[in-house]
Amino acid sequence: QVQLVESGGDSVQPGGSLRLSCFGTEFSLSYYTIAWFRQSPGKVRREGVACITTIGDPQTTYADSVKGRFTISRDTQKNVVYLQMNALEPEDTAVYYCATSSWLECPPVSETVTVWGKGTSVTVSS
Repeated sequence: QVQLVESGGDSVQPGGSLRLSCFGTEFSLSYYTIAWFRQSPGKVRREGVACITTIGDPQTTYADSVKGRFTISRDTQKNVVYLQMNALEPEDTAVYYCATSSWLECPPVSETVTVWGKGTSVTVSS
């Protein structure tokens, strides 16, 4: 069964850094556009924060709120997609989800996602 598994969430102080990982089971992430979404406390909608297209000449997109602070990347040998998050702010507090589908494009739209991970929690607080 195709699954995405996230890890790396934690509690950090403002200005800190975290690296989230998204692993694929039963399929190669290299052939799929992969996105990171987040769902902030009290919000229903998941916001697309970063996206990376397939190997060859991968393109990346970022939400305006994270540009210059977050970086999405792939390690094809390890079958993992990372989200490096720097200069974290309290507004970045959320559950972060890895997501994909056969027709996912960047920038990502949650309605086009068919495979979601279970999420990893990030809390930014002093």
